[in-house]
Amino acid sequence: MKIMTSKNLPGFITKELNQLHKKIAPIMMKTSKYMFWSFPLITISLINLVFLLFFIPFTDEAIPSLLIYAILGAIGFALSKEAKFKKKEMEVISSEYIISRIKKSDAVTSERQLDYISRLQNQPELALHLFIEFLNEEDQREKRNLYS
Repeated sequence: MKIMTSKNLPGFITKELNQLHKKIAPIMMKTSKYMFWSFPLITISLINLVFLLFFIPFTDEAIPSLLIYAILGAIGFALSKEAKFKKKEMEVISSEYIISRIKKSDAVTSERQLDYISRLQNQPELALHLFIEFLNEEDQREKRNLYS
């Protein structure tokens, strides 16, 4: 899930997105580090393995290089896999935060809360969009209740 704050967003949405960002920031940092290191390790190892296996004559001196590049590739793939797990963890934490925030709302009716929660669970890729939609509805209802 990508979290982007914009100057065009109202303050109440920016505040909630910042709270969400605080929850997932440590995991996001780890994920970005893993992805940063995995791509070069995989690329370097694959390129060198292809050259060593197919373009350079095989000798006994090439075996340590093959092993080193194979290990680098394995580390790169492991980091990439771990980054995928961390991304899923971020999605779970984000969904839990959004659902708990929806349930805490007093302005939105329980039927609408259940609707947002079911939509969030059915379409997790739209979580941020649904959360912003919910926050807008909540703000409108609070303003309507304030003026009536």
